[in-house]
Amino acid sequence: MSESQMPGAQPLQPRLQEATRSGLLLINISGVDRPGITRSITEILAHYNVQILDMGQSVIHESLSLGILIRIPPEQQGAPVLKDLLFRAHDFGIPIGFTPVDQESYDRWVGHGGLARYIVTLLSRDLRASQVHKVTRIIAEQGLNINSIRRLSRRIPGLELADLDQNVEPEKPIEGPRRRPPVCLEFQVSGSDVEFSLLKETLLSASAELGIDLAFQKDDLFRRNRRLIAFDMDSTLIQAEVIDELAREAGVGEEVSKITESAMRGEIDFNESFRRRVSLLKGLSTEFLEGIYERLPVTEGAPHLIKVLKSMGYRTVILSGGFTFFGERLRKRLDMDYMFANELLIRDGQVTGEVQEPIVNGERKAALLGQIAEKEGVRKEQVIAVGDGANDLPMLGMAGLGIAFRAKPVVRKEADQSISNLGLDAILYLLGYRHEDFPAEL
Repeated sequence: MSESQMPGAQPLQPRLQEATRSGLLLINISGVDRPGITRSITEILAHYNVQILDMGQSVIHESLSLGILIRIPPEQQGAPVLKDLLFRAHDFGIPIGFTPVDQESYDRWVGHGGLARYIVTLLSRDLRASQVHKVTRIIAEQGLNINSIRRLSRRIPGLELADLDQNVEPEKPIEGPRRRPPVCLEFQVSGSDVEFSLLKETLLSASAELGIDLAFQKDDLFRRNRRLIAFDMDSTLIQAEVIDELAREAGVGEEVSKITESAMRGEIDFNESFRRRVSLLKGLSTEFLEGIYERLPVTEGAPHLIKVLKSMGYRTVILSGGFTFFGERLRKRLDMDYMFANELLIRDGQVTGEVQEPIVNGERKAALLGQIAEKEGVRKEQVIAVGDGANDLPMLGMAGLGIAFRAKPVVRKEADQSISNLGLDAILYLLGYRHEDFPAEL
């Protein structure tokens, strides 16, 4: 068989002549993946002492895409390296392409390496092309270039695909093997002159429109090097506002709920609202409090997230404007390291309705988080804070990564990142970890 009859064959002499001017050549290989392709191709390149300038490979559903940017040394530019590569690709039954690269375009490519790099993370329960199209359009409109795309979430088994077609929700949505996991794509992008406020507003709007979560972060040293994570408790680690649950059972639910909502929206001073609410709980028994605790639902993904992060050496913290009575029990249940909250004063087995100072408000949460970070020898860039209310904003702002979780609009607007549609363990994807990074028992 001649060169021109081979699959993917191209006239080699013109290609060689073009490549001779700079010695630069881009090799593209695509086709059915099988063991040994990359080894065999690099074996030929090694034989001719070829310099590799860049290389990228991905496999999607057993389909290989391999790109290698090479420089052929002057003493080898008359050698049959391309012919050997063509024959080797034919042996594997895969197409191979050669594109000469001139010096000007090469230098332009090198210059792009100095551009700021960012990570866009797309999280969804069921990823659709319309969602990806919207995100890539936003990226393009910001003048950013997509350098790579990775799937971080697990592959979806065929039986689950059938469930998606029928829009079937898992029977156990909080935890366990039937919980529908998130689908995550990570885009590494680069560019300059990013208008962060405009981009954040655009991403928040797209998230609400498409029912997905979107994050935009700098791709820097600290992204995968966090060491301390702090959580609000009510409506973050647990799916309830404890004080509202207590008030409802005590018959003052509507009054307390109005005060809570007003405080979470930032409309009234947290300390004053806290005193008002606690005064309405006077007379509740410790047995009553225990019963409330037993019914508190832990938030989807919280046990998994904390177990994984602790396995990697993270220190974990609860910083709550709620009560130590519940926070300490939750800390032990989730095996967390620190817990700070307000003391619920009890005398003779009953709540007194009084408040012990200092109240753990927003400023106190931020101060406590700073003290813990200092004690643990952790830089603030390595700190993650997660919360949902206005009183969480100070600690979200001081952390290297502040995440508004199923939060009020004012909090989503101010926080670095926002997760509204998924469980807490989606945070692992914001940190750049893949599903495959963790053993099955975690």
